[in-house]
Amino acid sequence: MARKYFPKSVEELVIWYQHYISPLSLVAGFLSDNLFLTKRVDLLRTNLLLLFYLLVCAFGIVAINMIAAGRVKHLRIVKMAPIISIFVQFAFGGLFSGYLSLYSRSASLATSWIFVIVLAALLLGNERFMRFYSHFPFQISLYFGSLFSFLIFYLSVVFHTIGPQMFLVSGGVSLAIITIFLMGLYRLVPEIVKKNRTRVARSIVIIYLAFNALYFGNLIPPLPLAIKDAGVYHGVIHESDGTYQLTGEVLPWYQDYLNYNDTFHQVPGDPVYVYTAIFAPNDLSTTIEYQWQENSQGKWVTTDTLSFPILGGREAGYEGYTVKSNVTAGDWRVNVITSYGQLIGRVTFSVVEIPSEPQLVVTSK
Repeated sequence: MARKYFPKSVEELVIWYQHYISPLSLVAGFLSDNLFLTKRVDLLRTNLLLLFYLLVCAFGIVAINMIAAGRVKHLRIVKMAPIISIFVQFAFGGLFSGYLSLYSRSASLATSWIFVIVLAALLLGNERFMRFYSHFPFQISLYFGSLFSFLIFYLSVVFHTIGPQMFLVSGGVSLAIITIFLMGLYRLVPEIVKKNRTRVARSIVIIYLAFNALYFGNLIPPLPLAIKDAGVYHGVIHESDGTYQLTGEVLPWYQDYLNYNDTFHQVPGDPVYVYTAIFAPNDLSTTIEYQWQENSQGKWVTTDTLSFPILGGREAGYEGYTVKSNVTAGDWRVNVITSYGQLIGRVTFSVVEIPSEPQLVVTSK
């Protein structure tokens, strides 16, 4: 009877319980991210954790293929192959969870939803990938995509700059690292690399071109920049102590809880204020633009564009606001964009004219 419940080997253990082990590895990666991954991309702990995951994936890929090629003869290590795949799956799950958390905080879903959905799909599908982790082209493709996703924001943090040039550098470094990695694998398991080199090269090219298409199509969130707070108000005052006094409408409890208001009740002639707090890493300085747009016959028309410099480092984000007079009734939005046209965030609202001032409340931030 005992044999029924206790496997005789590690391989049998994984076969018996893989339906439980895979989801548990995903949950473990998710929990480790929540325990150790901070909300800031510029902190050492965040980047060390992501680098640790990348290293685990790299060593796991090397170990799996050396065992598959017969380079490792020690019986105990060979029997550990299924467990190594579990660790690789855990590490990739941690990477996808971390990227989804960081990129979704930076994303304006109006334009970046494709990239965020891809990350979410990779995270949720990681449990289903178990049988693919033994396939060399799949391993390399997933690793290259994970590496590229990391370097996009990591190099911007290191060099304190953002923009297309930094993205191209990130792509170039990713290609260089994956080439060196494959050269190292070729020395260790040449038969596996030779057999799969065409498929691997094709996959890397496709992933590289896809990242470029998404980035230059403004479909990748502009990490490391992120909107921390934003809203439309009846008044904004920057106090001498650095705080902002925001005069806004009294909202129903659910809208106040969600920090969400899409209707601006205006006495004709009153100005409209849009406040933002934009996170940027330490020592990163750049220019941000407010782009006011009015919905005219179903088409968004830009009426004003204002720019201002920001300096990173504040946990709450670099605060600022824009004000516009003579705003007519109708649908409006203010795009918060980089000087390169990437959308960081968006405040969308409808202006509704009323005869007398609505009930207002002042908050401090």
